[in-house]
Amino acid sequence: MKLIEAVFCFFSKMLFSLRSLFFINRRTLHRVSPSLLINPSHFSFTQPSILSNGTFISCPLIWFTCFFYIIRSQFGTRTNPNNSFQNIDRDSMHKIILLEQWDDPNIVGLFDSALAPIWVSRVLVQLKQEPKLALKFFKWAKTRAGFSHTAESFCILVHILYYSRMYFDANNTLKELILSNWSLPGFDAFDVLWSTRNVCVYGFGVFDALFSNFVELGMLEEANECFSKMRRFRVLPKVRSCNALLHRLSKLGKGDMSRNVFKDMIGAGIAPSVFTYNIMIDYMCKEGDLETARSLYEQMKQRGLDPDIVTYNTLIDGYGKVGLLDDSRCIFEEMKDAACEPDVITYNALINCFCKFEKLPESFKFFHEMRTKGLKPNVVTYSTLIDALCKEGMMQHAVKFFVDMRRVGLFPNEFTYTSLIDANCKAGNLNDALKLGNEMLQAGIQLNIVTYTSILDGLCEEGRMKEAEEVFWAMLKAEVTPNKHMYTALIHGYIKVNKLENAMNLFKEMQEKNVKADLLLYGTIIWGLCSQSKLEECKLLLSEMKECSLSANAVIYTPLMDAYFKAGKTTEALNVLCKIRDLGIEVTVVTFCVLVNGLCKRGLVQEAIDYFGKMADFHVEPNVAVYTALIDGLCKNNCIEAAKKLFDEMLEKDLYPDKFAYTALIDGNLKHGNFQEALNLRNRMAEAGINLDSHAYTSLVWGLAQCGQLQLARTFFKEMISEGIVPDEILCRSLLKKHHELGNIYEAVELLNEMVERGFIKVL
Repeated sequence: MKLIEAVFCFFSKMLFSLRSLFFINRRTLHRVSPSLLINPSHFSFTQPSILSNGTFISCPLIWFTCFFYIIRSQFGTRTNPNNSFQNIDRDSMHKIILLEQWDDPNIVGLFDSALAPIWVSRVLVQLKQEPKLALKFFKWAKTRAGFSHTAESFCILVHILYYSRMYFDANNTLKELILSNWSLPGFDAFDVLWSTRNVCVYGFGVFDALFSNFVELGMLEEANECFSKMRRFRVLPKVRSCNALLHRLSKLGKGDMSRNVFKDMIGAGIAPSVFTYNIMIDYMCKEGDLETARSLYEQMKQRGLDPDIVTYNTLIDGYGKVGLLDDSRCIFEEMKDAACEPDVITYNALINCFCKFEKLPESFKFFHEMRTKGLKPNVVTYSTLIDALCKEGMMQHAVKFFVDMRRVGLFPNEFTYTSLIDANCKAGNLNDALKLGNEMLQAGIQLNIVTYTSILDGLCEEGRMKEAEEVFWAMLKAEVTPNKHMYTALIHGYIKVNKLENAMNLFKEMQEKNVKADLLLYGTIIWGLCSQSKLEECKLLLSEMKECSLSANAVIYTPLMDAYFKAGKTTEALNVLCKIRDLGIEVTVVTFCVLVNGLCKRGLVQEAIDYFGKMADFHVEPNVAVYTALIDGLCKNNCIEAAKKLFDEMLEKDLYPDKFAYTALIDGNLKHGNFQEALNLRNRMAEAGINLDSHAYTSLVWGLAQCGQLQLARTFFKEMISEGIVPDEILCRSLLKKHHELGNIYEAVELLNEMVERGFIKVL
C-alpha cells in the first residue's frame, strides 16, 4: 500500500512540475525567474528557455514532464487558430474583462484549450496592475463548466491583491485555496505561494496572512507546519499571529504543541509580547504547572516586559486555586508594588480562592478592601460569598447578602440561586428552596441540572415523592437531561417511602437510556432490596455489578449482612464478613456495628463479644455505636454487670455515650430492679445535655412501674407529656394495669380518664 502511495505521490509531483514549467522557471529553490512573466505589451507565449545552467539536463523530473506534455499535446484539444487570442493586446483584454464580454471568441477559445489553466494564470499576471479586474476575471473563470483554477492561479491572485492592499479579498482567496479539495498529494499552499512570490514586489505579510488563515480555520497542524517553513525561508510571522496560534492551542489543551511553538518563536528571534506570556502563563496555571508559570513570569521581566493586570490576575488565581494562598497574596502585593492597580477580577479571584479553602474572614477583608478602593462588587463577587456562607451554614448572612445584592441593582444569576436553593434543601427548608426556584423562573433564569438535583434531593430526603415527581417531569419538559445523581436521589426517595417497585422501574428506565449506574446507585438499590429481605435479587445485582466491572465495597456488603441477620440466616451473615476479608475490602466500623448488633439480637452474645475483641485485627477501633449495640445485647441477655463494665470502658476511652447507650443501660438496670442506678443514669444524661426521647421515657416509665415505683413512673409520664412526646397505647395500658395489680383503683380510674381525655387510648 505504501509503495502505491509513493508512486502516486511521485507522479503527482511530476504533474505539478509540468504546470510550473509553463509558468515559472525555478533556477534555484528560493528564486523565481522573471523571464517567464508576460511582457506587458503583448500575449506572446513563446516557450522560455530552460536549458540554462544545465537545469533541463540535470533534472530527470523535467525530462519526464516535458515528455508527458509532448505526448499529451498530440491528443489534447487543439485551439482553433481563428479563435486564438495569443496576439490580443493588453487593451483588448482589458476591455473584454471590463465590459464583461465573456462571449468574445478569444475568451471562449481560451477555455477550449487544454492549457486553459496556464493561460488564466498568465492573464492574471498581465492584470497585476489592475487588481479589481484580475479578481473579476478570476471569479468569472470559476463559473466556467469543467474549469478549475490551479493553485498557482490562486497564489498569483493573492500576491496581486495583497500588493494592492485589498486584504479582505486576499484573505478570502487564501481561505478558498486552503479549503479546496482538489489539491494533489504533496501539495503545500506555502510552497506554491513562495514559488509565485515574484509576480509582484512581494512583502512577507502575505505569508503571515497564510499562516493566520490556517489558525483562523482551526487547521493548527497545518499552521505549525507553515510556521516551520516560514522559519526556514526567514519570512517570519508576526507575533500577533503567533499569539493567535498559541491561544487556540491552549484553549484546546494542546500543551506540548503550545510549548514547542513558544520555544520555536524564541528560537526564530520573534520577540514575544506581554500577551504571548499571558497566554502561556494562563495555560500553565490551568494545568497546575505553577513552577513553569512562575518561570515564565520571571523570564518576562528579564526581557524588559512589564507584567500587566492580566498577568497578575492569572497568577493570583492559579496559585489560589491549588491552595497556595500565601503565594497568591504575595503576587497580589507584588502587583501593588509595581503600581498595577487591582481590579474587580483581581479581588474576585482572591475572594474565590480564600472561600474555597474555608478562609471566610480573609475573603471578607478583601471584600471590604475593594469597596474602600471604590471598586464595585459584581454578581460574581456576591455569588461567591453567598455560596461560601451557605456552605458554612450561615444562612441568615447569605440571605442578607442576597438582599443587599439586589438592593445595589445587581441581578442574581443561576449560580447565586443554586447556592441558596441547595443550602435551603440541605437545611430542610424545602418551602424556601421551592420559593427561590419559582423566583428564579420568574426572573427568566432557567433552572440548571445542579438546581434541579438539589431540589430533588431535598424533596426525596423528606419523602415528598409526589412533588419530586412533578419537579422531575418539569425538568424533562425543560429538556434538561437527568443525570445519574438525579436518578439516585429519586430511587433513594422511593425506597424510603417503601415504594420499591417504583424504584426498580426507574432503575430499569435509567438503564434503557444508557445511564450507567455507579457504586452509590447500586448500593442504594441493594439497601432497598435488603430492607425488604429480597436477598436473591441482591445476589443478581451483585453479579450485574461484576459484569459492569464494578467491585462491591463494605458499604454494599454491610446492608446485605444486616438483611441476613434479620432473616435469621446467621451463617450467611458471617460468610459476608469472610467474603469482605477475602476480597481485601477494608472493613468499616459500621460493618462491625451491624455484626455485633445482629449477633446480640440472635442471642449470640458470646460470639458478639468475640468479634468485638477481634476488631483490632481488622485495624478498626470501636465507636459509641458498637459499644451501645453490645451493651444493649448484654442487658437484654441478663449480663448487666458486663454491660456496666463495658459502659465504664467506653468512658475511659473518652467516648461519650449518646442517648441510645444511656437508654440501653437504663432499660437493663430497670429490668434487674436497679431503679436507683437507672435514675442516676438519667441524671447523668441531663448533666451531659442529652434530652430523653420517646424510647428513653418509655423505658423509665415502664421500668419504674415494674419495680413498683408508681409515683416516680407517674412523674416521668407527666414529664414525657409536657415535653410534647405522646406515649403509645401499650405504655398507657401497662401503667393502668400496674395500678390495678397494686390495688390503686382510684388512681387508675383518674389516670384512665386523663388518658382518654388526651386521646392516648380509646375506650371500647
